[in-house]
Amino acid sequence: MKTFIETKRLILRELQLTDEVGMFELDSNPEVHRFLGNKPVKHIDESRAYIENIRQQYADNGIGRWAVILKDTDEFLGWSGIKLIKQTINKHQNFYEIGYRFIQKHWGKGYATEAGLAFVDFAFNEMKVEKLYAYADAGNVNSRHILEKLGMHYVNSFEYDGEEEVWYEIAMIPNRKFE
Repeated sequence: MKTFIETKRLILRELQLTDEVGMFELDSNPEVHRFLGNKPVKHIDESRAYIENIRQQYADNGIGRWAVILKDTDEFLGWSGIKLIKQTINKHQNFYEIGYRFIQKHWGKGYATEAGLAFVDFAFNEMKVEKLYAYADAGNVNSRHILEKLGMHYVNSFEYDGEEEVWYEIAMIPNRKFE
């Protein structure tokens, strides 16, 4: 399996323990967690543990979230990618979900869409999944807009952890390139 993906502006690669400072900047910002129901991390050790958890997902499932790096500066922007979700969410279990999270100063620059399109392409053309799913807080208009730019379509609303969420999906179209 590929160990990195290159887009016009980005390098997408597996998270490394050396990404801890960028991951801490990302996950210590309360605004990043506004629609997630998570609490910001308080110590870099929490970021290290999160990276180790994702690296374990690579070993266990062959996939997990990847670092998003700006080609021109080698700067850590956040993460994006495919995750195998084993628990039941919205009556689905053992499904591949696309997700993303970026450091706030990088919002609104198209990075989530650019990385997301690369991962949709990767899911269908490399991993050969038949469907890709995503869900977001119903009030997170920006995230929903990104999912629609990725070609995903709204399916339904549902409650998860006491919050209203929206479910999106996209089915494989053979040999289609997502750019």
